[in-house]
Amino acid sequence: MGRQFRQLSEGEVAVSVPRELLSERTPKNATRQARIIDLDEFEGLFRTFSHSAWRLETRRRYASDEATDTYRQFVETGEVEWDESDPYCELIRSQTAQGKRVERVRIVDQPPTTGQLYLLNNAKRNSRLGEDIRNLWRADADRLQLPPEDFWLFDSRLAARLRFDDGDHLVDVELITEPAEIVRYSVVRDAAWHHAVPHEQFLAKLSSGE
Repeated sequence: MGRQFRQLSEGEVAVSVPRELLSERTPKNATRQARIIDLDEFEGLFRTFSHSAWRLETRRRYASDEATDTYRQFVETGEVEWDESDPYCELIRSQTAQGKRVERVRIVDQPPTTGQLYLLNNAKRNSRLGEDIRNLWRADADRLQLPPEDFWLFDSRLAARLRFDDGDHLVDVELITEPAEIVRYSVVRDAAWHHAVPHEQFLAKLSSGE
């Protein structure tokens, strides 16, 4: 049994869904509903979602991380003193306190990049805010045929695809509500979430060299 199926429980069976079948089961008369939003409008999505915000993080580096004092601290010492009182932390803490779910799957290379190791450390802070963060090796993500897209899925009804320039800077966000696309993103979410490993377990295995 391949690594991508090790997370299956006893009695569970993996099912591969052909793309053609997925296409047949999605609305035929849907027209593409996508528009570009700026980062301020994107931030507003975290204030207005009703029950779930889920992200797939696929990139090897994020320029915005590398511009922070915490990144510099991590590179120099391997540890970070996280501030949990900034506006993002306050917002996410308030949302998860209401029972809303904020979840992520982060793709990690072998060996991990410095940026990915930084985010593994960052997961300690975000978990204390109520986020559920899991990790998946890139080789497993490739076997699962997960897309290279970096996106958030809100309430299983709209997707926000993050768009980066050649320097790995987040430029803007494509907001997608087309039903067929939301089905596709939901299938990606379910596959990634099922096979990903909680970040504490993932980090322990990484530290032990497994």
